[in-house]
Amino acid sequence: MYYRRKILLALLDTFESKLGKLDLQKLLFLYTRNHESPPFHFVPYKYGAFSFQANADLNTMSKYNQVLERNNWWIKIDNKNYLKEIKNEDRINLIKLKNNFCSYATDELIKYTYINFPFYAINSQVAKDKLSSEDYIRVLITKPKISGKKLYTIGYEGISVEEYFIKLIINDIKVLCDVRNYPRSMKYGFSKNQLKNACDNLGILYVHLPELGIIPDKRQALETQSDYNNLFSEYKSTTLKENTNDQSHILSLIEKYDRVALTCFESNIHQCHRVPLSKAIESLSNNSIGLLNI
Repeated sequence: MYYRRKILLALLDTFESKLGKLDLQKLLFLYTRNHESPPFHFVPYKYGAFSFQANADLNTMSKYNQVLERNNWWIKIDNKNYLKEIKNEDRINLIKLKNNFCSYATDELIKYTYINFPFYAINSQVAKDKLSSEDYIRVLITKPKISGKKLYTIGYEGISVEEYFIKLIINDIKVLCDVRNYPRSMKYGFSKNQLKNACDNLGILYVHLPELGIIPDKRQALETQSDYNNLFSEYKSTTLKENTNDQSHILSLIEKYDRVALTCFESNIHQCHRVPLSKAIESLSNNSIGLLNI
């Protein structure tokens, strides 16, 4: 079992095996704040800090009869005591968490996290109702606002889906253009439907442009940087030369929304086609837009 799932089960053990869905997310978020290598990351979501991975793990564990989902609750039904299965430091921190917050009602937990971590309330649907005018203004001020037209590129290799979306949010990205030919991933959160659903719920427009991708077969024998350079040279002379319609479409999105990001897998920009693609779009704009890899 993944260690992070043991943390979820131990969290439920700490709180008498039952937590409301919102409470669980808020408590897990608070637990991770003092963790050097947190098992979960979070995004500012509809009701504040939310972990897609934790939610997915809970749904998976329900299939293995470890937890039960009932209305707005998560209930632990696995009889094993997972507080004994985790590291001593984690066990101590969970006990501290209970001592500090066991008396908090859901609204109090929401308010506490919004006041102390206002960035994670920027997309909340209830922040205005839960907070004082002064605290709500602090949330609004925290929301990233960047002016100017720019084309960004981002790869998701080596980061969680939450860390990925934090990068998009802090750069005030309005449109995510998925330029993978085959938008499937073994990595949680990055297959097309998962990515689109997350974008929809975070106020980011998702656009898939598969014709600007490189077919998987051409990426099978890449071993050296020279191999990548040869692949991208062919990409420039074929795809980029022949498919200017999709490039023009991306340029029109930049004109309309200001900040657009191209996304693919590789973290190394020298081994991803999003770099020659972004440069081609910059040339198409007569160099009127900026480029930035995040």
